[in-house]
Amino acid sequence: MVVRCLEGGPRRFTELRAPLRAVTPKILSETLRAMERDGLLTRTAYDENPPRVEYALTPLGRSLVPLLDAARAWSETHLPHLLAARRSHRRDAS
Repeated sequence: MVVRCLEGGPRRFTELRAPLRAVTPKILSETLRAMERDGLLTRTAYDENPPRVEYALTPLGRSLVPLLDAARAWSETHLPHLLAARRSHRRDAS
């Protein structure tokens, strides 16, 4: 979800909080730190008052976008089959 939020360009923490409102600030901070550690995004702190920090995808992080697009396309194509399998499984389990 963070990759999708940063796909359009750099964003501040508060700008990430809005679309990710179900994620607590603590978990979002931990996720951003882990993604920075793994080279998927950069964290840029600006020497301003008040301080400003922006997060942006690195080329490695941006390389995930086509994979997410492919997963979405696969899900849209195969969702009817998945739902049918679930219905069948529930009937068989009953």
